[in-house]
Amino acid sequence: MEKIEESSPLRITPTVQALSFALRGKRPNTPGAHSGRGPGDVDKTGGEPADKLWFKESSAKNLRNRDFLSPTTMLNTLYADGQVPPTVMSRVLSLRGGGVLPLAGAEVMGEGLRLRVDRAASFGAVLAGGASEYMKPSVQRQGRVVINCPALHPRPPGPSPATLTLGQLRTVLVADHTGALLRRQGLTVSYCPVLPEGGDVMAFLHSLGVDWPTVPASWSGAQREEEVQEALAGSPYREEDEPGQRRGGGGSRGGEEEEEEQQQGGREKDGALRVNLKRVFQEEGLAGYDPSLGTCTVQRDSVSHLAQLEHAAADCKETMATVLHVMSCQDEFRQQQIAMLWRASGATHTQRHVVCGPVKTPGTNLTAEQYLQLRRGQMKDASEMKYGDQVEGRTWDDIIRVMTSATIRFELLSTVHTSPVTLDLQREGGVSTKGPRGGVFVMYNCARLHTLFDSYERGVEKGLYPEIPEASQLDFSALKEEGEWILLFNYLIPFSELLDQSGQSLDCEGGGARVNIKTEQVCKFLVALSKDFSSYYNRVHVLGEPLPHLFNQMLCRLRMLRALTDLYHSALGTLHLPPIRQL
Repeated sequence: MEKIEESSPLRITPTVQALSFALRGKRPNTPGAHSGRGPGDVDKTGGEPADKLWFKESSAKNLRNRDFLSPTTMLNTLYADGQVPPTVMSRVLSLRGGGVLPLAGAEVMGEGLRLRVDRAASFGAVLAGGASEYMKPSVQRQGRVVINCPALHPRPPGPSPATLTLGQLRTVLVADHTGALLRRQGLTVSYCPVLPEGGDVMAFLHSLGVDWPTVPASWSGAQREEEVQEALAGSPYREEDEPGQRRGGGGSRGGEEEEEEQQQGGREKDGALRVNLKRVFQEEGLAGYDPSLGTCTVQRDSVSHLAQLEHAAADCKETMATVLHVMSCQDEFRQQQIAMLWRASGATHTQRHVVCGPVKTPGTNLTAEQYLQLRRGQMKDASEMKYGDQVEGRTWDDIIRVMTSATIRFELLSTVHTSPVTLDLQREGGVSTKGPRGGVFVMYNCARLHTLFDSYERGVEKGLYPEIPEASQLDFSALKEEGEWILLFNYLIPFSELLDQSGQSLDCEGGGARVNIKTEQVCKFLVALSKDFSSYYNRVHVLGEPLPHLFNQMLCRLRMLRALTDLYHSALGTLHLPPIRQL
């Protein structure tokens, strides 16, 4: 096993993998192998994947007697009668370093081999440096990614808040969140298309916290469009019509799109550009594309789309980029056409498709603009009902704007992006400042932490409480409440590995053009975190009596909750949601 300094941040995946190697009595074949693979990868030494031998516990019930478990069924495959030899037990308990959590003890019970973590040592290791290493991905990557959102391209009648559908809004938010996740991992991210500054679409996006690239209203992509046209004209996949050949779009589309393309094709002069898209993906060995893609007549809006892609990838001449097309399922066929046209023009960047399921609104049909207005109005009404006349002025306008954005983002991002989202827009009181119901609940609990620290700072100013000392001066064995271990073990420690997953998705080979970025995980993580934090906060009185013999436990809790505050800020930052400091 690769020798890594003892100060390496604690990680769940390296712990599970190291435990698996120790249980089998084998070491990885390559240096550092235990820390370089995902939790579902197969051990190079043979046998079951690492995550089949050991399971991390997460429920409060199971965490009362164990932190990791190797099930009896797995022990029976390794040892006669499932009896773990003393030498193996000793090897398991002697694991150190490489991100492995410090271990306190183990025992074989009916359900398997139980393993307990040294919790006081874990608190000390995580909180010693302010937990900053746990707020960022464990691996920094290099490379360039272009995120293309077809919903924002200027196809007639052009994007506007009044015509943007809820399904298209979902793709914009998925694209925005994906870009933030990839940037966290060190990747250079650019967005496509650029939008004219000062337009209605940009004002709408800004109200949701989306920071999309803009260009002056006078900007023109005419030169790049001309270059794209020339590249397609010289493409080896270009086809010439034989006399009397019918021109068409070459694919199975909806009636309106096919009729529009045929009408435009009928107005083209002889010699109109037509490209055989099926040849492109067949001859270049590109998997996952619709076999009904055929010969496509190149339309003006397609050339404009390709010119925007060229603009976004302009800095990627020496380094190949990965291009993510983030689209609704209704636009997938059209975007496959665009992708193959770009390939036919000579582009060699890797293109992957992030396909989003539809957004359903039973009993009603709202545009993205109407949806935002509805949620903003409901958020204001709920705030006035709770806080009364104080809901006025610029501060409250900003709070309502952020809370509305949080509501919308959690509604549209908490579901796996390939699955449909169903919104109940007719239910009265569509948003609430109470209850574990997504974005509002998360923002409320983040605000509770700020309120707690405001109270603590006032106590310090009055001389009631001491300043929070260095971790080395605290005895973390005072953190015995089960909710404290849940917050550390289920959230603070695993968060960096959660951030790794979007980049890992891009590394996966095979499966065709589609890719799953797991954009739902941060929202689900924040909701689960808020439920467990709320339960803990309602049960434990953090700021106790100002008595010296109680200070150690209080200061340990405050140090942990300060790290939890940073965790909220880090996770919300990937959603472009600024924290609300007072509610």
